[in-house]
Amino acid sequence: MIQNIDEIQKLGKDNLDLAMKSFGTVSKGVQAIAVEVADYSKKSFEEGTATAEKLFGAKTLDKAVEIQSEYFKSAYEGFVAQATKIGELYADLAKETYKPYEGILGKLPVGK
Repeated sequence: MIQNIDEIQKLGKDNLDLAMKSFGTVSKGVQAIAVEVADYSKKSFEEGTATAEKLFGAKTLDKAVEIQSEYFKSAYEGFVAQATKIGELYADLAKETYKPYEGILGKLPVGK
């Protein structure tokens, strides 16, 4: 009986340790994603402001169209690059969050 209680306590402690590791990983991953999003937002705002200033200084319609086209191309490329980077961060987060559970899942009996 006491042996079973010790096993239950050990299992509970192990599960708590796994949950804490997982929580720490999720916390770090979400923080990294938030930093990336904030940096991208700041950069995007600064580029938009700089483009608006250039547009106000444009002397001809052709120059304004050229400035706007360059901005849209740059903004689109930046968005695609950032979306790819954020996607990779989420994938890494999922992998790192799953790691502590790999050992337990490997020990589970597989149904026949």
